[in-house]
Amino acid sequence: MLDVTGLPSSDVPESWTGSTQYIDYEHRNIASFVSNALTGLEGASSTKKAIRLFDAVRDDIRYDPYQLDFVADNYQASHVAALDAAYCVPKAILLTACLRSVGIPAGVGFADVKNHLNSPKLADLMETDMFCYHGYVAMKVGSQTFKVTPTFNKELCDRFGVRAIEFDGTADALFHEYDADKRKHMEYVKDRGIFENPPMLDILADMAEVYPKMKSICDAELQLEEDPDFAA
Repeated sequence: MLDVTGLPSSDVPESWTGSTQYIDYEHRNIASFVSNALTGLEGASSTKKAIRLFDAVRDDIRYDPYQLDFVADNYQASHVAALDAAYCVPKAILLTACLRSVGIPAGVGFADVKNHLNSPKLADLMETDMFCYHGYVAMKVGSQTFKVTPTFNKELCDRFGVRAIEFDGTADALFHEYDADKRKHMEYVKDRGIFENPPMLDILADMAEVYPKMKSICDAELQLEEDPDFAA
């Protein structure tokens, strides 16, 4: 199993607190999401705020892998904050924006992850059990750097017998290698690095090659949405 823990703090620069094309935390949607998440914690420590924001992104936006699309603008944090459901990459982008909005340096990381418990339906669409460019977040809280993934909401975990990923401010919070029944679950295969502003155009181009069936379906749906007769 690839070790993606123990990231040196220098890999999350202090300067990673600014607004970017996709980490557009100055947008009112981000301000509203953060305000709701941190109600009652306005004067709390950075650690407590980081924990609460992790929980909010994990649970308030449910995980749905079928929400994958190939329109880069849809990966702006301000767009994600208004969604009911999203998959790992948008959720990681949103958490990064939320953290930066309260002054916590953060970046979006990507790794290829093998899902040993992938559903037959999703596996058929993906044509592989490899989740390329799984999104996670690297944050610097005080002198410590953590890697966390707010992907699976607790309700989903309970339904499928998977332990929910918890971040307590003292250690990384990444995918579990085994599920609650000790079956092999997630395996980190390749770490693709951490970015101040995720290169979504390049990532989506790569994903279109890895998941041609999903790209074809998304293109067809987008064409229908843009058809005036369909819209009417």
